Amino acid sequence: MSTAEPESLPRRVGLLGAGVIGGGWAARFALAGVEVRLFDPAPDAADGVHAALARARRAWDRLSPVAAPHEGAVTIVESVADAVADADLVQESAPEREALKVGLLAEASAAAPAHAIIATSTSGLLPSRLAADVHGPERFVVGHPFNPVYLLPLVELCGGERTSAETIAQAAAFYRAVGMRPLVVRHEIDGFIADRLLEALWREALWLVADDIATVEEVDDAIRFGAGLRWSAMGTFLTYRLAGGDAGMRHFMAQFGPTLQLPWTHLTDVPTLDDELLARLVRQSDAQAGEMTVAELEELRDDCLVAVLDGLRREGYGAGEVVAETERRWRAAAADGAAPSDGTPRAALAADGQLRLHDAVVQPGWIDYNGHMTEFRYLQVVADATDAFLSLIGAGPEYAAGGHSFFTVETHLRHLAEAHAGDRLAVTTRLLGHDERRFHLFHELHRPADGAMMATSEHMLVHVDTNTGRAAPATEAVLDVLARLAADQRELPIPEAAGRRIDGDRLRGAECR
Repeated sequence: MSTAEPESLPRRVGLLGAGVIGGGWAARFALAGVEVRLFDPAPDAADGVHAALARARRAWDRLSPVAAPHEGAVTIVESVADAVADADLVQESAPEREALKVGLLAEASAAAPAHAIIATSTSGLLPSRLAADVHGPERFVVGHPFNPVYLLPLVELCGGERTSAETIAQAAAFYRAVGMRPLVVRHEIDGFIADRLLEALWREALWLVADDIATVEEVDDAIRFGAGLRWSAMGTFLTYRLAGGDAGMRHFMAQFGPTLQLPWTHLTDVPTLDDELLARLVRQSDAQAGEMTVAELEELRDDCLVAVLDGLRREGYGAGEVVAETERRWRAAAADGAAPSDGTPRAALAADGQLRLHDAVVQPGWIDYNGHMTEFRYLQVVADATDAFLSLIGAGPEYAAGGHSFFTVETHLRHLAEAHAGDRLAVTTRLLGHDERRFHLFHELHRPADGAMMATSEHMLVHVDTNTGRAAPATEAVLDVLARLAADQRELPIPEAAGRRIDGDRLRGAECR
């Protein structure tokens, strides 16, 4: 079994099945920059995958201003063997029929490389049974996601009796690298963790409708206007711990624990799904959906999830923490690339020789009453590019924690074109000059769709000893990288707009507060 770093992406993923879950997996991996090869015998498999990719792009463009890395190619292939060839991870998402999955996993594991992890998306079947005919059962694991896979970060990992600990760790690393939150199920059990909880709620919801206590819409309202909002941030146990006040869980259980003995719920009883109940469920569900198509409901679901995830991201909590980590990874990916011959890590050069450090997507909330991006959002985009440059030269957060930092002391921003919601923006960067205490940057903000120049910005940054609050020479390591980047861009012409408002000579020896 090969090993992986905690955030290492699989080079290639083989997907088996292009339904709702398989298409969601294709979008999740492709948006993270992973090459995907997918097999599904259905004649319309490609249509479903392309629709999932379109929904995923739209959702992430609305969720995050950080543009995803270069999208991985998704190729529909003609056989299981074609899908799994040279794959680091095989993800099976066939229908929940044990015999079908056992045969498919056996075929895939026989054709896949020996190092490849073999995973199934099953929502409840036991991995030891599914691994019955797997070649190399120690590399087999359940990787159970939740719909829509491209937005919801949870993936449950459950090994069978022969699954190795190394497989669990490797699979978790792969899933984390594509922006997911692995939850390891410590003991093999039907339904794992999340679906067992959902099953209990679903069973009681069916009883409420069957007993004519509530309609399907009223059941949904009880969740979406109440507990569901709390659950998105607090979960179950933390919610009840808060209900206990300062005394915590012990007080809550003393006060409400006895109600668990009351016959409030049907527990394991299941209503008979006869024609009458089924007709009621169908009638009320259709009425609840109104005139909205499935595609429109999917879009509404994704937009609502984006809004919740965005709020949680701003708090740095729950699923929002995973979104923030994904953005951090995407920013790092934008600054990675080829290294020059001297071995200094740096970003890949754009076609014109400038540094391509930061891409962004214009968010709906960035738009003003005129219908285009507000002034301070232009500055935000180029400031993010400056942050990327600082990380590139080794002057990021860790550097600042050591008592050194670069402070922006002068900025000149030109607005050249209007940006609108959904526009993808790319920033290229020139290092126009530097000395031991400062450097001079020039950013150009482009819209790749039509090549338009949207803005330019020019910045002078001075290096500061944060312990004294005064300008001071940068460290040798940082100066060395600056010198090499300057040499790499020495032959580029000076931008026409450069130098009109930057006067750094007066900064030498200045006190920075």
